[in-house]
Amino acid sequence: MFPYWLLFATSAVGALQYRFDPRKPTQGGILLLFGALIIWLMVGLRYQVGADWGQYVLILQAITESSFWEGVWNQNSDPGYSLMNWTLGRLGLGVWAVNLAAAGVFVWGLVKFARRQPNPWTVLVVSTPYLVIVVAMGYTRQAVAIGLILAGIAGLGSERGMLRFLIHLAVATAFHKSAVVVLPFVALSVTHNRGVTILIVIVSALALYYAFVQASVDRLLINYVQTDYASQGAGVRVAMNIPPAILYLIMARRFTTNEQERRLWRNFSYAALACLGALLVTSSTTAVDRLALYIIPLQMFVLGRVPLVLGAKARENAGLTVLIIAYSAAIQYVWLNYAVNANAWLPYKFYPTADKSILGSRSNAAPGQ
Repeated sequence: MFPYWLLFATSAVGALQYRFDPRKPTQGGILLLFGALIIWLMVGLRYQVGADWGQYVLILQAITESSFWEGVWNQNSDPGYSLMNWTLGRLGLGVWAVNLAAAGVFVWGLVKFARRQPNPWTVLVVSTPYLVIVVAMGYTRQAVAIGLILAGIAGLGSERGMLRFLIHLAVATAFHKSAVVVLPFVALSVTHNRGVTILIVIVSALALYYAFVQASVDRLLINYVQTDYASQGAGVRVAMNIPPAILYLIMARRFTTNEQERRLWRNFSYAALACLGALLVTSSTTAVDRLALYIIPLQMFVLGRVPLVLGAKARENAGLTVLIIAYSAAIQYVWLNYAVNANAWLPYKFYPTADKSILGSRSNAAPGQ
C-alpha cells in the first residue's frame, strides 16, 4: 500500500503549501508538473494492477493480430482505444506502452482541469483515492474518456469553448461510448446563442450516436441492464457524489460567479441526485455505477474549492484544507482495506522493477469497463 500513500502524500503536501493567486487565470507551477509526472508514471507503468489487467492484455494481443479494419472498426470495439492498441502493438510494444499513452491523456486532462481551480493540488488530493487509483489504474478506457472531458470542461470559458468541448467529447466517446452522457450537462449550461448552440449540440449528439454508440446499444443493454450486473460498492461510490452536490446546490453563487459555469455544475449536481434515485429503483447497479464515474468532476470542483469558498474573508482556510485531506485519506484507507476487489490493486507493482516471468490474469470485473 505504501506507493499509493506516497502518491496521496505528494498531493497533500502540495495542497498545504500552495497559495492561490487571484491574478492568474491558471494556477500551479513547476511543482505541479512534477506531481503530474508522478501520477503519469504510476498509472502508466503499473504492472498486474487492476481487476481487468488480464483482459487488457488479451485485447492488445487480439487487436495486434488483426487487420486494421477488423481490429479498429469492429462493432464491439471502442475505436480510439483499439487504434491506440493496434498502433503500439504493431510497433512491437507491450501493454505498458498502451497504459502509458492512455495515462498521458488522462493526466493531461486532469491537470488542465486542476489548474483552473484555486488550489490545483487540492483537486489532486480529492482525485487520488478513487479517480486516480481505482479508475485510472483499473478502467483504462473510461479514464481516457474522463481525462478528455475534464480538458473540455476546463476550456469552456474560452473563445469557441463549446466547439472545443464537442471535439474533446467526440474523442472521449471513441474511447468509451458511455462518455456521451455528459453532453446534455454541458448543452443545458449554455447562456448565449442558445438556439445555435443547442442545434450544434443536437447535430453533434446524433453524429456521436451513429458513429460510436448505435452499433453497441444491444451489447450495452445486455451487459449492463438485461443481465442485472450489480457492482459491489456502487452505493458507496454513488453516495460520494451526493455531499458535494447538495453543498453546491445550497451555495452555488459562492462557488462561481460565471453563469454558464454555475449552470454546468448545477446540472452535474442534479445528475448526482438522479443517480442515487436510480440506484434505489433498479437492480442493474453497474449501469448507474459506470455513469456516475462521469460525475466525479463535481467532487473535484466543489471539494477543491471548499477551503476558499468557506474561508473567512474569501481567503483560503488551511483548516478546511486539512479537513478535505483527512476526508480523502479516509476514503483511500477504506477502499484499500475493505473494498472487495482491492486485492487486484495490491501489492502495487511498477513495470520496470516487477517480476514479469508470469503474466497475471485478473478479469473478474464486469464487462464493458
